[in-house]
Amino acid sequence: MPRPIQATIHTSALRHNIQRLRLAAPGARVWAIVKANAYGHGIERAFEGLRGADGFAMLDLDEARRVRDLGWRGPILLLEGAFEPRDLELCSRLQLWHVVHHDDQIDWLAMHKTHAPQRVFLKLNSGMNRLGFTPERYRAAYARLAALSQVDEISHMTHFSDADGDKGIAAQWSQFQRATEGLPGERSLCNSAATLRHGMQPDIRGDWVRPGIASYGSSPDFPTHDIKDWGLRPSMTLSSKIIAVNQLEAGGTVGYGSLFTADVPMRTGVVACGYADAYPRHAPTGTPVLVEGVRTRTLGRVSMDMIVVDLTPVPQARCGSEVTLWGCGPNGAILPIDEVAQAAGTVGYELMCALAPRVGVSVDEDADVG
Repeated sequence: MPRPIQATIHTSALRHNIQRLRLAAPGARVWAIVKANAYGHGIERAFEGLRGADGFAMLDLDEARRVRDLGWRGPILLLEGAFEPRDLELCSRLQLWHVVHHDDQIDWLAMHKTHAPQRVFLKLNSGMNRLGFTPERYRAAYARLAALSQVDEISHMTHFSDADGDKGIAAQWSQFQRATEGLPGERSLCNSAATLRHGMQPDIRGDWVRPGIASYGSSPDFPTHDIKDWGLRPSMTLSSKIIAVNQLEAGGTVGYGSLFTADVPMRTGVVACGYADAYPRHAPTGTPVLVEGVRTRTLGRVSMDMIVVDLTPVPQARCGSEVTLWGCGPNGAILPIDEVAQAAGTVGYELMCALAPRVGVSVDEDADVG
């Protein structure tokens, strides 16, 4: 039989999350963000769950082509725009919208030969300091685009750097207001955290929201809020089985480096999952895990192919018992990916996107994981 580790994609959860985000920002249209191969879920596997959105947004042209091949005829947005002039040819052919965030992209548009003008999103650098025109240069960039016959409608975009934290969005929101005042065009400002926290405010939610991680059942501001607080559901479950059970005596150690020492005799289980599957190597002893739906913990260092778990809370566990590394377990138990990520000092985004090719993936289209 194949190795028992398995990732399951819950399309019903994706569908639920998109609807929940739509309710959080009433009146705004919702982008389904499918960059990084739909956050590790696989665009083709996630598509049915996400197609209730108003458009799809991603980074590269191959991902855009895949969405079109799936039959999507609505808006598709390239979040980083064109990387070279010839990318605009495919934008014309596939009817892609694209972000403009530096002068070269405007130059490429000016040279692009097309019969159909293109929809663009002009990006403001309001304080994230990654992509976009500074507030001082934004209106000049808008004027350049507006003068081009190759450009149809111009929308306005920025990205909040602190929507999930105490600093908040006030300063960046003010920058955006000043830079775009009096300019026509739709607005897109809100990522996941801003959508959930501020989506009820019409001026902030704008015309389009871009909730990435929340669509996949991870809280953008964990641990301040968890997915239950936001009404979200896990869209990915990583599960495996116990492949060995050991009796550890007091003083016995576990794993490379002997990082865990037992104070008392205890039963432990070896799970077919390791850092070569996507489980974080730096996850310490105590990282939460479910065995037969019962919460317990990892012990010692994560190996390439195995982790060890404490079976004390699960005396009935044996070889073949189901283990949930994150997501949906038996009997309605849920282990949010955010809890595992926090224990490992990272974020749910990284764990989803790191899913290894050797992990089998299935799609659960009908199950209610709420």
